[in-house]
Amino acid sequence: MSEDNRPVSAGPIQGAENPPAPDPGRVPAAETAQSAEATQAGQTVQLEGGQGTGEDRVVTPPDPKEIEAWNEQVRRRMRQKTRRSFIGFGAAALAGLGAFEWLTTRREIDNVPWPMRKSLEVNEQLARDYFSTGRTSPQPGEARLGNRLNGDLGLGADFDPSKWQLQVEGLAAQDEPLALSLDAIKKLPRVEMTTEFKCIEGWSINVQWAGTRFTDFMQAYPPKTQSGDDFNLDNPEDLLPYVSMTTPDDEYYVGLEMESMLHPQTLLCYEQNHQPLALEHGAPLRLVIPVKYGVKNIKRIGSIRYTSVRPADYWAEQGYDWYIGL
Repeated sequence: MSEDNRPVSAGPIQGAENPPAPDPGRVPAAETAQSAEATQAGQTVQLEGGQGTGEDRVVTPPDPKEIEAWNEQVRRRMRQKTRRSFIGFGAAALAGLGAFEWLTTRREIDNVPWPMRKSLEVNEQLARDYFSTGRTSPQPGEARLGNRLNGDLGLGADFDPSKWQLQVEGLAAQDEPLALSLDAIKKLPRVEMTTEFKCIEGWSINVQWAGTRFTDFMQAYPPKTQSGDDFNLDNPEDLLPYVSMTTPDDEYYVGLEMESMLHPQTLLCYEQNHQPLALEHGAPLRLVIPVKYGVKNIKRIGSIRYTSVRPADYWAEQGYDWYIGL
């Protein structure tokens, strides 16, 4: 009792821990153990005290026979899919073999089965529609110039550069071929450029070139026209549609359409990477035409001929595209 005779209430003792309040949803450990044992035995467990849902919980172990039945069903479906895949692959292989056999036994155009040649011709028509003399190849600068050798067709070792002359056929001024020296070509306006030389094999290098534009060459030595009128670059439709170029020994030859020859980056080149053109790179004179793959950039030009008939082309006769544009 306190001094004022009031009863002292029993409260929490300072510094002592209060016992935790009972959790109404907690299952005593003994019941949990009993539930686990019963579950393992496949028995029904009733939680005491109305805890949980109030319903019996039945845990039944899987039936090994049922599991094996499911596994067998999966294996059966896998076997079915495997058979179907094998049959489909075999049918596709037979169809491909039959198509290849059909293609390779068709009549040939320029040594190529006609279906393949026709597909190349379609590609050419699309490329020619896209082509424009106003669309130039990028000029990457001279930071990384290359000097890679590739291809020696038409570059026989018995060549004497001191006796070389360029033969030009199809000129307006004369019926006979015109013979030109390298000095005569060097007197034409000089142009320098750096472009990316692209090989059909997949590699490319940056190269610096110097020479004269083919259009300047045509201005100096005008070709015949279809109408017989005077040569005029402002009327390209009147020019003969093709140009043929061959090496002095006629071992290598290319055919080119006039549109590409009129491109401002098409050069008759006599210098490479600020040095006179080396024999292995096509001296004394080679063609540089960045709108085409390297196989059209003929080295050691021996003759130039303007023609109304599509000229022969070495690699086209081996099955490649005649146009080979970029």
